[in-house]
Parts: sequence; C-alpha cells; structure tokens
Amino acid sequence: MNTTHRDTHGHVGHESAAGSAVALARLLELDGEVLAPYFSELTGRLAELADPSPARILDLGSGPGTGSFALARRFPAAHLTAVDISAQILHRLSTQASAHGVADRISTVEANVDESWAALSGDGPYDLIWAAAFMHHVADPARTFARAFEQLHPGGLIAVTEMDFFPRYLPEDTGVGRPGLEARLHAATNTQPPHEWTDHLRDAGFTLEERRPFDIRLDATQAGPSLNAYAQASLAKLRSHAAEVLDADDLAALDVLLDEEQPHSVARRDDLSVRTTRTTWIARRP
Repeated sequence: MNTTHRDTHGHVGHESAAGSAVALARLLELDGEVLAPYFSELTGRLAELADPSPARILDLGSGPGTGSFALARRFPAAHLTAVDISAQILHRLSTQASAHGVADRISTVEANVDESWAALSGDGPYDLIWAAAFMHHVADPARTFARAFEQLHPGGLIAVTEMDFFPRYLPEDTGVGRPGLEARLHAATNTQPPHEWTDHLRDAGFTLEERRPFDIRLDATQAGPSLNAYAQASLAKLRSHAAEVLDADDLAALDVLLDEEQPHSVARRDDLSVRTTRTTWIARRP
C-alpha cells in the first residue's frame, strides 16, 4: 500500500509532510492488526491457488509492510521484496521486520513503479505479486500490469486488492450530535467511483482466477485491543477531508468524538466495530 498518494474512496489522502507519513504508516499498521482475520483469509486463498507455494513474492506499494508480513506468515519459506517510493516508510518496514523475526526474508526497494523497474527485477522473476490499495494510484495501469506480467513466472499469481469504502466503526447514535453522523461523513468524502481491474488484467495477458469480495464485519472482541486506536486514526483522517464538505454541526460532533478527553471519545468507547468490504482480483500468468 503505497504511502504517498491516497484518496478517501477507501484510502487516505495525499501525504507530503513527514509527520503525516508516519501517522499514515501507523494507520496501515493498525489496519493489519485489526483486520488480521481478513488478511489470513485472503492469504489462505492465495495458498490454495498457488502451485507450488511461492518462493519469491513482490509487494508493490508496500507501505510499512501490512501485506508483506501477512504473506511472510502464510508462506514461511518465501522471500519477499517490498517496494515503496518512501525511504522513510521502508526503514519503518525493515525495523518491524526485525521485530517480527523475518528480516532475513524481506528486502526493500525504494522505487517509483511509474518509472524504471530495473531495481525491482533483481529478485525476480516472482511467483506472486501483491498490490493492495495501490494500482489506482499508478500513472498508467495498463503499463504497470504489463510489467507485472513480465516479472511473473508462468503460472504465477497476481493479487490486486482495493477497498470498496473506508471502514465504518460507530453506532448509529453516538450520543453526540444527530444520529447517522458516520454515514453522512462517508457520503460527503467517498465520492470516487469503484475501481475495476478485470479488463486491465485480461488485456495484460493474465487469466482471471476470481474476483473475490470480502465482507468484513468484526465486533470489538474479534477486532482486538487495537480497535479504538484504529478507529480514532481512521476517523481523524476522514476529518481532514471533511472540513469543506460536512455541515458545521456534524464537524463539531466529530471533533467531540475525536477528543480523547471527552466521555464519548472514540478512544474510550466499548461499542465500536469494523464494517467494510474489500475486493481482490486474483489472476494467473498462463
């Protein structure tokens, strides 16, 4: 998940300042922690389709390694190459790889995939390419898919995932402002059309194995202890895009919910859950 360009259609807006990049990296790390059941299900499906088990994996737009670490857990014999445009975020990934005990199996490449792929080809060809919430940011998707095709072994897989919408966390009535605040926040900020990669994959020469939707519904117990921090960071990110599009009373209510000192604060609540959907296209190089 590339860390420099995001939109609010299930993603995060343009980041340039170092502090914002760190905040985004933490949000993506929380995504991996809270949505661990989803990542396990998705990588499990890849394991079912991969034959043999992948030995070399390329993570395009890796961000701080949410996908890389999920793949490393699923495929303990694989070597992963994580590619991102941000040296700062790749350093964070490397630090976390050491903490996870997989530093010897993950290498990083600082590169812009819209430019030369020479630096990416050193560990290839690959058995699996992973691109999560990334492909819609590239300048020329058709060219990127064609390059990915070239980097795969025959029989290798590519998995492209997009968020269908940013996760929702709050109950209908939060006790602050009018009910339905989160729905209005999403309606105001989620204005992009859905992403669709089926034709791009086929045009690049891939055979589509499946277009697989994942309906994610996790209560507080399933989501685990990072849920509050995840919801707080996510809603704060949406708040940064809502100033010009949300009514003043809703903005005020959202600010109360994001204030960790308030009794109704997202950071304190015990009635949060995670509701979202993500779609993955899994295709094979013939």
